[in-house]
Amino acid sequence: MLQSGRGVAQSNEEAVQWYSKAAKQGDTRAQCALGLMFEYGRGVAQSDEEAVQWYRKAADQGDADAQHNLGVMFQNGRGVAQSDEDAAEWYRKAADQGHMVAQCRLAQVLSADRGTAHAEVE
Repeated sequence: MLQSGRGVAQSNEEAVQWYSKAAKQGDTRAQCALGLMFEYGRGVAQSDEEAVQWYRKAADQGDADAQHNLGVMFQNGRGVAQSDEDAAEWYRKAADQGHMVAQCRLAQVLSADRGTAHAEVE
């Protein structure tokens, strides 16, 4: 609510504080949200490395959104060494849970590995 300003004054900084509290207690949604805040520099200094750390915590617990986001970070070499293999691994985990965007990205990474990609994924 703080991040979107619904019912309260919008504040990314306060949202980060609450996400941090929940994330440190193992809440995967908060961990993924905190990853997004770091990735885009909302309420915190932008840091791909911090984003990856939070995405990984949630992804390791099975959060499909975090698995997808971690795949993007690997595919683009943001906060980690670029690796289509690692990207595909994380996309596959998210795709196996029905994450539609991860399914598309997985197909693109796999076709790129075969040299048949029509366009590069951001």
